[in-house]
Amino acid sequence: MAAELANCLLQQGEIDLVLCFAPSCQVVEGFRSTFSRVLGKRLDGLIGAIGDACTYQAMEYQAEAFWSLLDDYRVLAVFDEIHHCAGHDPLLSNAWGQQIIQKIQDRAAFTLALSGTPWRSDDKGIALARYSEPEGRLICDYRYGLEEAIADNVCRSPRIVLLDNHAVKLTEELEDDSAVRLFPSIDQLLNESPVSYEELLRHPDMINQMLGLGIAKLDELRAIKPDAAGLVVATDVEHAHQVAFALEAKGESCRIVTNRDARAQHLINEFRSGKSRWIVAVGMISEGTDIPRLQVCCYLSRIRTELHYRQVLGRVLRRTGTCDDQAWLFVLAESTLEGFSQRVADDLPEDLALLSRVLSTAPVAGEATGETVVSFHLSNLHNHGAEHPVRTSAAPDLSLGSSDSTPTYQVSFSQRYHHQLLALF
Repeated sequence: MAAELANCLLQQGEIDLVLCFAPSCQVVEGFRSTFSRVLGKRLDGLIGAIGDACTYQAMEYQAEAFWSLLDDYRVLAVFDEIHHCAGHDPLLSNAWGQQIIQKIQDRAAFTLALSGTPWRSDDKGIALARYSEPEGRLICDYRYGLEEAIADNVCRSPRIVLLDNHAVKLTEELEDDSAVRLFPSIDQLLNESPVSYEELLRHPDMINQMLGLGIAKLDELRAIKPDAAGLVVATDVEHAHQVAFALEAKGESCRIVTNRDARAQHLINEFRSGKSRWIVAVGMISEGTDIPRLQVCCYLSRIRTELHYRQVLGRVLRRTGTCDDQAWLFVLAESTLEGFSQRVADDLPEDLALLSRVLSTAPVAGEATGETVVSFHLSNLHNHGAEHPVRTSAAPDLSLGSSDSTPTYQVSFSQRYHHQLLALF
C-alpha cells in the first residue's frame, strides 16, 4: 500500500523522493524490494535512486546532508511499525521518537505512519500520532482491520487453540515428607503455586503436547498447500534447542534462528523460499518478517504482552492464494494470553466468532501414555539466557539445580488435555 501511494504521489507531481524507516533490516529489505518493483526505480540511496530505506537505529548516524534532503526536496517519509517510536511528548520520547521529532516532523512534505499494533506496552504516546482530549485515545486517519482484510482475502481467519489440562499434580518433596496438590487447570496452578509460566514452557510434556497439535494441523494443511510451514516462538536459545530436539524426535525437520546468530537473516531467506516444515525463532520473526507460507504457530515465548502476542499471530495471517484461508495459533491456557486471544476474536464480527470446546481424552499420536514428571528446584533457577553450546542427540537436562534445605516441586500432567478453540469462519 505504501509503495502504491508513493507511486500515485510521484505520478501526480506531489513528491520528489521517498524515505522509508523500519525497526529491522529484514523490513528495510522488504521496503527496497517492493518499492523498486512498484515504482520501477531503486530505493537504495545511490545516484539515480528514487529514495532510500534504513532502520530506526541508523537514523542517529545519518549525516546532515541526508536530513537536508527534507528541505531541498518534497519527501514522502514512510514509517513502518511506528509504535516503536515514542515521541508524542518531547519529555517522554525514546531515542527513535526524538529523531523523528527533531529531524522529520514538519519537514517532510508527507508522512505515512503504519502499524498493525498501534499502541505501546509502556503507554507512552507514539511519534506523529494524534490523541483525543481529554480521553487520550489514539486518532487514526485510516484503519484497515482484520475484519476488512479477511473479507478482502488478504488475511487468513485465525484459529486460536488454548491448551489446558484438567488434572495437574504438584508434588512438594521435603526432607522427611511430601505433599501432593491437584489443580483443575494450568491457570490455577500458576496462580496458586510457586510454579512459574516460564517453567511450564520448558516442561517436556507441555512442549510435546503443543508440538503434537501443531504437527497434526500442519499435516492437514500441507495436504492442501504442500509448502505450508510452522513457526515456534521460543523463550531463549537454550529453549529453542530443547524445542528443536523435540521436533526432531518426532521426525520433523526444522531450522533455528536467533538474534545471536549472524546468519539469521540468511537462514530466514532460505526458509522463506524453501519447503522446510518448521522454523524455531528467538527474537526473530515476531514482527515485520514476511514468510507467507507460515500457517501454524506454537507460542512458547515468555513474553506476555498483547503487542508481542498480536505481532506473532500476524506472522501466520498473510494469504498467498485461494487455498490457504486458515491460520492456527497454539498457546497455553494462561489467563493473560486467553484474554488476548478473546480480544482478537472481538475485533471480528460476532457472528463469525465461534467458541467451541473440544475435550481430548487420548494422548497425541505418538506420545507415551502416563505422566511426565519434571522437577523445579525453585532456589536455583537456570541461567535462562545462557546459550546452548552444542546440539547433541540426548535430551537437554532440565534440572533447575538442587538444595538440601529447599523444597523440590514436581509437576505432572494427566492425559486429560483440554483444547479451547476460538475459530473464525
